[in-house]
Amino acid sequence: MSETAIVGKTEVDKDIDASSDVLGEAEGTPAAESAEKPRKVSDGLVRGIVFTVLGGAMWGMNGTISKVLMDGYGVAPLWLACVRELSACWLFLIAAGVHSPNRLRGALSDGRSLLSILSIALFSILFSQVAYLEAIHWTNSATATILQSLEVVLVMVYVCLVNRRSPRKREIAGLMLALAGTFLVATGGDPSKLQLPVEGLAWGLGCAAAAAVLAIQPIRMIDRWGNFTVNGLAFLFSGLILAAFVQPWANVPQIDPAGIALLCCSILMGTFGAYALFLQGTKMVGSVRGSMLATTEPMMATLSSIVWLGAVFSPADLLGFAMIIVMVFLTA
Repeated sequence: MSETAIVGKTEVDKDIDASSDVLGEAEGTPAAESAEKPRKVSDGLVRGIVFTVLGGAMWGMNGTISKVLMDGYGVAPLWLACVRELSACWLFLIAAGVHSPNRLRGALSDGRSLLSILSIALFSILFSQVAYLEAIHWTNSATATILQSLEVVLVMVYVCLVNRRSPRKREIAGLMLALAGTFLVATGGDPSKLQLPVEGLAWGLGCAAAAAVLAIQPIRMIDRWGNFTVNGLAFLFSGLILAAFVQPWANVPQIDPAGIALLCCSILMGTFGAYALFLQGTKMVGSVRGSMLATTEPMMATLSSIVWLGAVFSPADLLGFAMIIVMVFLTA
């Protein structure tokens, strides 16, 4: 999933789904515009589908680009996370300044909101960035993205606990598929051995937990200040915190022009561009349909890993991937 953006793609209940309208709200777009004429609604739906599919595909490709940078150029996961955050944050803030300047100024002048956004930076942005890139480092973009999709199960459990209800039949079926799919991906079908490195499995599951936090924690702040404002400030805070430890200026990897182009592509297309497209697309098609269309992310990650990196997946891997993707459709 969106590895770096605050967006609720995994809502599985009416309460979470209602909040997702906030997460998918386009900055400065009047709601009445979407209900003028049937033809415009239809055109908007088509555009929304295209935007959502492209956004998910860009996120999937971004995972493979990250793998190339880490393996081909020796870029450390934490260095990459820090540089992407400190670069992309300004794109989000510029977008906020253009589309919703009053919200941006309001957030900057509200001390309590800034503390809340700092919390989002720590527990949502920083956690998800580091976990996702570490999972890619230890495995590959396809496996990391598939394991990240398990966030849907965690959000489902959260919704059931909050609403004090039992899981529905299709949610139980999705949970069973998630467990079976994870088993196949981790062991290749042989319970006597672990096919993934222990670190890769641990970071992959941590990535799912981080994505679940992303789907839940920022809702109130985004409702109040908007997506671009909250993302821009949260990325900035998270990047500054990482910079204090990583010191990216002191540990610059040797990157040739092709590597610099890949890094720019990761920032512009894979982070800001993918987020902006998915955000707008989800606003147009709704969060449930958006979560299903976003399965282009693991599909693109898998295809690009095979074509670009020559990754080889066993039949058990592919079956496990398919089970987890079907799980998304059952529980979304």
